[in-house]
Parts: sequence; structure tokens; C-alpha cells
Amino acid sequence: MTKLTIRKPDDWHLHLRDGEMLKSVLPHTSATFARAIIMPNLVPPVVTTADAVAYRERILAALPKEHSFTPLMTLYLTEGTDPDDVEAGFRDGTVTAAKLYPAGATTNSQSGVRSIDKVMPVLERMAEIGMTMCVHGEVTSADVDIFDREAVFLETVLAPLRERLPELRVVLEHVTTSDGVDFVMGAEKNLGATITPHHLMINRNAILAGGIRPHYYCLPVAKRESHRLALRKAATSGDARFFLGTDSAPHVDPSKECGCGCAGIFCAPNTLECLATVFEEDGALDRLEAFVSLNGPAYYRLPVNEERVTLVRQDAPVDFPAKVMAGSEAVTVFDPMRPIHWNVERTACPQGN
Repeated sequence: MTKLTIRKPDDWHLHLRDGEMLKSVLPHTSATFARAIIMPNLVPPVVTTADAVAYRERILAALPKEHSFTPLMTLYLTEGTDPDDVEAGFRDGTVTAAKLYPAGATTNSQSGVRSIDKVMPVLERMAEIGMTMCVHGEVTSADVDIFDREAVFLETVLAPLRERLPELRVVLEHVTTSDGVDFVMGAEKNLGATITPHHLMINRNAILAGGIRPHYYCLPVAKRESHRLALRKAATSGDARFFLGTDSAPHVDPSKECGCGCAGIFCAPNTLECLATVFEEDGALDRLEAFVSLNGPAYYRLPVNEERVTLVRQDAPVDFPAKVMAGSEAVTVFDPMRPIHWNVERTACPQGN
């Protein structure tokens, strides 16, 4: 196969940041994707419906005129979140989901949740109205190895929560382990999972073997090869519970290449090309559309996109930009560590981006 046309994809987990960074990275998503779940971990975070309205306006103001893109807003859950505000934002269509960050789990998560009991009134309201909780599925206890944090979270936090509140719709974001895959596949209802392109393409050797490579460091951190293979099997299976969430998370290079580098991989510019490569390698190109364009809308109870995008397989490897400029500073683009021969016929990014 040298050409593949699919429904325009959606990104069910995206970081756009704010200010100059927002203006620089948004076109690389909106050139290819129709919609995206926008992460709320700004500084300060997006905690109220009014915050979400203001952030959405900033996103739309930064959107290139020639691009058609809908930001799907989320709220950052805190132990002081007002259930009435959450419900009002969901019912009027302003807010699509709410995000639960365990405090300290990842970038700008300091205001997150330390005790599930303290957010149960919000979660119970969300279950009543059919609103999705997106969750960063890791514990943050110092006595838990960083490579085990997802598995421990599933056992000690998410499994008890689902027993206590089975009607709550949950998306386990950026699943990284076979434990996570098995947990989702064992659920009868109300549980989906996003998978990133980079967790399908790299394992922890990319970060640590041959020297520390900060541009492959993200959270949850990439795991051993057996987990990567389990993720690939889930993503390419066609199982409707798994769908794309890039977790594209830009940081300027000085914030990555330092003594305490930030977690995050900026993969928006080449996500679809990388995924086509993965699905081709696994003999599953016929299931790529389900993963990127169909399963997510079905879980979120939204219509699929009517627009199409076309991928073309070319003989020469695609020459992706190594960096994107955010103002005067560079943001490194995800390097999949192999030649990529699939290219997307997309709406061009404005000059300079």
C-alpha cells in the first residue's frame, strides 16, 4: 500500500501551553487534527469553567485562519473544585472532561489531588451527568520505583475507585505498561485508554542507553521492551477502548537540557507519519483509522469527522524539522530513531512555524 485516506484524526491528550509557545505549536496540531482534548495544567491551572472559556479564546485567537480545529476543554481537578461549576461547564458544552492529576505526578501538577476522598463529591457528580474523568495514572510515593508507578496506581487507586463508583467514565491517559493494557481490557464498561506515538516507538533504552537523552524523557516514563510490545498490540488490535492521545508536550530546549530537565516529548509535527509506520510494521494499516479517528469519538460520544486526510508512502525518508521555534528559543521535535516513509498531505503551517 502506498496511499491511505482516512477520516481526519483527533488527539485525545494534548498540551498547547500558553502565550508564545501556544502560537508556535498549535499549527502543528491543527494542520492535521480536527479536535483535541486540551490539557489544563497551565500556571496557574485551568480550574473553573470561566478559566476554560478564557483559555479556549486564547487558543482560537492563535489558530491559523486556514485551519479548521476545535479545542475540547478540560478542567484541572483540585480538592476545592466546585461540583456545580463542573456540571454547568459540561452541560453548556464548554468543558468536555476533567483531569485528575495526582499531586506531583508530572509537569505543573503541584495543585493536583492528594486524596481521592476529597474529590469524591465532584466525581460522583461527573458520574451522574456522564462526564469523563481523564487521569494521569501514577502514584507519587517516594517508596515506589518510577517504573512501577502505573501498576501500583491501578491496584491501589483506580481499581478501588471503579469499584466504588462504577458509573464514572474514565480515560486512563498515556498508558505505558502491559499492566495498564490488561486493566483496560478487563473492563466491561466506562474505561478507555490513550496511547502516545512515542510509547509505541521507544522503550527506556532510548532515554538511558549510550548516554542520557533528555528529549526522550516524558512522564509516565517509557518502560521496558515487553511493555512497548503490549502497547503496540493493543493499539493495532482495533479494540475500541484504545485510541490516540499524543501527549505532545513542548518545552524549550534549555528546560530539557539542564540539570533537572522537564518531562515531555513534542510529537505533534510527525505523529500521524510515525503511527502509519508502526501500523505498517505490524501489518495493521487497515486499523489505523480506528485508532486515530473512530475509537476516541465513540468513547467521548461525539460524531466522527467527515473530513479526510491522505497519507502517501514515499521512497525517500520524510525530512521532518528537527526543531520548532517558540519565540527566540527552540523546541526539539520527536525523533523516532528510524526512517519514516509515510507523509501526510496536510494544510500547510504558516510561514515561520
